[in-house]
Amino acid sequence: MDLNQWYEKAMSPDTYIESMKEHKENLLHVYDNFTLPNDEAFFKEIKAKNLRAIVLTEDWCGDAMMNTPVLLRLAEKSDIDVRMLLRDQNLELMDQYLTNGKSRSIPIFIFIDEHGNEVAKWGPRADKVQQFSDDARQSLPAKDAEDYKEKLKEMLVFMTKSFRDNTDFWDDVYASIKQTLQNS
Repeated sequence: MDLNQWYEKAMSPDTYIESMKEHKENLLHVYDNFTLPNDEAFFKEIKAKNLRAIVLTEDWCGDAMMNTPVLLRLAEKSDIDVRMLLRDQNLELMDQYLTNGKSRSIPIFIFIDEHGNEVAKWGPRADKVQQFSDDARQSLPAKDAEDYKEKLKEMLVFMTKSFRDNTDFWDDVYASIKQTLQNS
């Protein structure tokens, strides 16, 4: 399938959010509390490109929970029509957007023009958020340690809370998406 066909197959953000079971409240919290900067020239520039976006996501993903509402706010201001695809049901597309050529990391935002050509790809994390994640993972014990699963669970709870509440991360995500779109 080409990107236009993937886009047509995808669901609206509202349909996706309504179907969420795990991170719906957190996603809506970010959406309700994230404010775009006064970036009118950028929004006008993006509007002129007539972009659409395909989002590869899953409800269980903390990164998607934080990044998607930032994209949705930008999309509203820039007239980007966003559609959502569940990663695990769309591996054929996901495998074209592997992180470091091997990981099915999400979310992935695929920006396409009116003809279905890829204009830009963003994801799964802003650099500062990646550094935070890397630092958090360094504190984990070895995978074969007795307390690894417990410590991993604690780390994921901490990261989810940070993604939900650290507004600096939201700003970092916005800046990263903006930079990607400006470089396209």
